[in-house]
Amino acid sequence: MRKLSLFGLFILVQGVLYAQSTLSVEYIMRDPKWMGYFPSDIRWSDDSQTIYFDYNPEGNPSDSLYQIRLNKLEEFGKVDWRKERSMRRNQASYNKDKSKRLFIMPNDRIILESLPSGEQKEILNWYTRVSIPTFLADENLISFVSEQNIYTLNLQTEAIKRVTNISTGNKPGRQDRRNSDSDSSKPFLEEENLKLLEVVRQREEKRKQSQAYREATQLEPEEEFTFYTEGKNPSNLQLSPDGKFASFTFYKAASNKNTKVPNYVDASGYTEDLNARPKVGTNPTTSEIGIYNLEKDTVYFINTSTLPGLSDLPDYVKDYPDKEWSQKERDLALYGPVFSPDGSKAIIQARSLDNKDRWIALVDLETGELSSLDRQRDEAWIAGPGIGWTFSGGTLGWLPDNKHIYFQSEETGYSHLYLLDVEKGNKKALTKGEFEVFDPFLSKDGSHWYLTTSEVDPGERNFYRMPVTGGKMEKLTEMTGNNQVTLSPDEKHLAILYSYSNSPAELYLQENKVGAKPIKLTDGQSEEFKSYDWRDPEIIRFTAQDGAKVPARIYEPDPSKKNGAAIIFVHGAGYLQNVHKWWSSYFREYMFHNLLADLGYIVLDIDYRASAGYGRDWRTGIYRHMGGKDLSDQVDGAKHLIEEYGIDADRIGIYGGSYGGFITLMALFTEPEVFKSGAALRSVTDWAHYNHGYTSNILNTPEEDPIAYRRSSPIYFAEGLKGNLLMAHGMLDVNVHFQDVVRLSQRLIELGKDNWEMAIYPVEDHGFVEPSSWTDEYKRILKLFNSTLLNE
Repeated sequence: MRKLSLFGLFILVQGVLYAQSTLSVEYIMRDPKWMGYFPSDIRWSDDSQTIYFDYNPEGNPSDSLYQIRLNKLEEFGKVDWRKERSMRRNQASYNKDKSKRLFIMPNDRIILESLPSGEQKEILNWYTRVSIPTFLADENLISFVSEQNIYTLNLQTEAIKRVTNISTGNKPGRQDRRNSDSDSSKPFLEEENLKLLEVVRQREEKRKQSQAYREATQLEPEEEFTFYTEGKNPSNLQLSPDGKFASFTFYKAASNKNTKVPNYVDASGYTEDLNARPKVGTNPTTSEIGIYNLEKDTVYFINTSTLPGLSDLPDYVKDYPDKEWSQKERDLALYGPVFSPDGSKAIIQARSLDNKDRWIALVDLETGELSSLDRQRDEAWIAGPGIGWTFSGGTLGWLPDNKHIYFQSEETGYSHLYLLDVEKGNKKALTKGEFEVFDPFLSKDGSHWYLTTSEVDPGERNFYRMPVTGGKMEKLTEMTGNNQVTLSPDEKHLAILYSYSNSPAELYLQENKVGAKPIKLTDGQSEEFKSYDWRDPEIIRFTAQDGAKVPARIYEPDPSKKNGAAIIFVHGAGYLQNVHKWWSSYFREYMFHNLLADLGYIVLDIDYRASAGYGRDWRTGIYRHMGGKDLSDQVDGAKHLIEEYGIDADRIGIYGGSYGGFITLMALFTEPEVFKSGAALRSVTDWAHYNHGYTSNILNTPEEDPIAYRRSSPIYFAEGLKGNLLMAHGMLDVNVHFQDVVRLSQRLIELGKDNWEMAIYPVEDHGFVEPSSWTDEYKRILKLFNSTLLNE
């Protein structure tokens, strides 16, 4: 048994006398309903007079739909389930001025709705499944998809026309009908009958002569054009607004081996396997886009070979001088086409599957050839707000003038909004500065942009209005924190889901004017939640070893309770922001940090390199080395606590989940002199076992860049463990598999390490659900820190 020194005993006595809290792990890890009820999923009625939102003041098993009318703000209540059901609009689409809406009702009916009156008319009752009802440029025509073909419906004449003829079968071989009777052999009965009965024989000869004459004098009937896909299934079928072209996408899914996650607690009593994702390095899905020329009855595919730099090799190949690299055209993921409003033009987005390039290109609809309009290359990986992912276009579209396209790019190092003239090639940045743009959209009349930005501070979000071709941004929201705005259809009011660091989201109403005062509509915090004085953590910046200013939130104890120990929290997801002035998605951890501070700990929550919200260079700071700058930022944070807050260098702990669990492992394995103990929750232990989409961005693939994987995976550094390690993992985790900690556990056993333990949770996936699991996990974390950081 470990013996306590006098100093360690003093610390424990101090803990008993002073380090107390009204909070406990059991208290804060209960079902979150104890905190109160908070609105979510805000939307407006079509007439802009009612705000709808999900809410649960009654503590039911799930939220219900509530409403607040603008003429009776003091009254709000639950929407009757029959009315809520009648409000559903499946696959809704609008005409140009949003005065009409199409949507699909059950039993494959398409409904045309006039707005805002709500008058509805059934315009089609189809015999089979229909999807994607869309207004064309001539709004008397709509298109829809059925049985992998596109149809049009004329709203005036009610005429329906199938405009594509696509078959997923193989093209049949032709059979010459004139040779069908060429076989001279006849069955015995027929041959004998013609010999015996002269009249019958004469009639048969006459029939044959008449048939031969007709076939000789008539033109061969023209066959209807059919495009045979040879077994491929077309997706994303759409018709150009002018009705001249259709497009579709073929996806080629690689036959990757899925992993299995055993479920040992299945209701059947048997161990059942859960299907999970493949591992990194497997062949990714590719795509090609077909153009169906309806006037010429022909199909051709977009030719990507002319994209500039398509064969460029990445910079990291220089680290492998003995390997031969072939400069072949890279595989691409295609998105689009995105047609101009009048249908005369179209653009696509192409992304290289090595994650280094994104092209936006103009499509020649007559040939399928491309003209590159914008190329964004990043030797790390293409990403950032509004950039989109593999088969997602992100912010990408046309202005109403059919001449300019808009998109977001990290060209300057921060994600900003751009316009580009497709005829002249001129590009213009509409926003600029060391901040990022989120979710821009056009006003109803196309004259303005509405957008959210971090211009005020990386830790704040505000809503702006800006002229469509750029200019001064008018700041429409003023509350410090996160202003998540839903604009009313008439653009007269803002419904704001607003939260602050120590206050969960509430619903506010504000006029769409600069300087307008927001009105608070909900107040859902329970009396229990209000009874504790939740900290508003200070946002600080400390200097990293490379000179970077690293943002962090710090939770400080009352000076009389300060115990000289510190905990560093590492958020998950990698690309996520947690140093901000709004209510965190890590609300349980936030409450736990308040508990730790009550007990005398200082807690530091860092937006380390790779976190969201700080631009391209911060985002890509971990390229080819996870556990590099992201870990050194934790080390530098620890040094800052020692130098500026008087923390004992021998009493610093670290913990986090998912990516935060990975960093915790790397910290204990490679920086054992800095961190005395750590809790690694649902952590990646070997990046070669994680998924392709996330990991290949940062580390390329293990086959092509093994150096990056070797220096980034904790399992290779396990021999460095000196401190005290707790690992916790859900056995049903289909994201970071339980296999990760099983393999690491065996490695620790083989290395003879005995200063670690593991907690397993048989019914939990990656994100825990059960309060009992949360409670057990965090009681273990608290016990780890109390027993290792408060003792000598």
